[in-house]
Amino acid sequence: MGAILENDNGKITFTDEYISNIAGLSAMECYGVVGMTAITAREGINEILKREDFRKGVRITTDETRQLAIQLNIVVEYGTSLAVIGKSIIETVRYNVENATGLVVRDIEVVISGIRVH
Repeated sequence: MGAILENDNGKITFTDEYISNIAGLSAMECYGVVGMTAITAREGINEILKREDFRKGVRITTDETRQLAIQLNIVVEYGTSLAVIGKSIIETVRYNVENATGLVVRDIEVVISGIRVH
């Protein structure tokens, strides 16, 4: 689907893959995040994604006002504060996506799919 940014000079279309890459990389940079997961529809199980596939753990939707909603499925490190991790992810992803695209991020949902014990 993608998101569109229009101004007086023309129109820019951002693919969901591009936005997912920005959001996924931003989330992975946050303290306490050790991975991302995708839920397979057939089996209903969480699958930990390889670094190059983490964008499958990101879901992008665009509403009628062309604002973005982003869902991130993450795995966190045991012993870290979930509230702090969630706040950090939301702030970092919103900042990076809005700066890279010029689009407005309406909503970010962080789904904690697992905990990894080291």
